Amino acid sequence: MDNNRLNIVDERGNVIGEETRQKIHRDGLLHRIIHVWFYTPDKRIIFQVRGKDAETNPNLFDATVGGHVEIGQDYIQAAIAETCEETGIHVQSNELQPLAIKKFGPTPDKITNTINHHLVALFAYLFRGEIKNLQAEKDEDGGIKFEAWPIEKIFSLTEEERKRFIPTQLKPDYLEIFRKIILLAGKTTIS
Repeated sequence: MDNNRLNIVDERGNVIGEETRQKIHRDGLLHRIIHVWFYTPDKRIIFQVRGKDAETNPNLFDATVGGHVEIGQDYIQAAIAETCEETGIHVQSNELQPLAIKKFGPTPDKITNTINHHLVALFAYLFRGEIKNLQAEKDEDGGIKFEAWPIEKIFSLTEEERKRFIPTQLKPDYLEIFRKIILLAGKTTIS
């Protein structure tokens, strides 16, 4: 697997080629990524806080887990691998609850001079552990890596709170995903 190359896909997710990550991001070629959203039995959603030195959206709330689907992987394989890498949690495929596959972009990023154009597979994972046990990739300042919020709170954020989120995650398509997670959380029992 060449970590410097990714598959290019059509809008249905069919692989139609491959190219370097740099060219894919520079030219806005459609490619696959995953997001895994951890939620808790007490109806909280866990956000990963991007590092202060992140190239884009530093210090903002992001999906609990996110990453590219590498060449040779499907969405589930990527979600399992990224979840382990970014949190230290070893999930099984039957523990990942598919939420949707959404197309985002093409959206120019003026900071990085790239074009974001993703087909995102979104999953939910019921996390019954303690946030302090999640092992995020460390940044230099060793700052907060994960933060849990009541899921319902996402629908009534103050302007100041909204500034802590990556803006796309507060758009209608993403709010729909959070509503699905609320339904899943409502079916869980605290144990």
